[in-house]
Amino acid sequence: QLQLVESGGGLVQPGGSLRLSCAASGSIFAPYRMGWYRQAPGKQRELVAGITTGGTTNYADSVKGRFTVSRDNAKNTVYLQMNSLKPEDTAVYYCNLNRGSINAWGQGTQVTVSS
Repeated sequence: QLQLVESGGGLVQPGGSLRLSCAASGSIFAPYRMGWYRQAPGKQRELVAGITTGGTTNYADSVKGRFTVSRDNAKNTVYLQMNSLKPEDTAVYYCNLNRGSINAWGQGTQVTVSS
């Protein structure tokens, strides 16, 4: 059974940084795409950043230049380095793994940017 476990959320002041991690376990077969989504109160879940097995990345326009997604294929782990955080980045961040008909989600981790 595929399981995704996120860590690294928390409270940070505007301009600060956080690093999220997501470890996948279970039956995992490459290639697969991993990504980060977020959902703020009253808003739809949106893509933040994604990365393929080969390392190709894509980002939401709102985070380009501030966030960096990376992965360690040997550890089935994806990371999200978030710099220059803004209050509008406040949301629950979810890890996602996608491979064909498989679409798995983590439980979510809260990121709050506030002074």
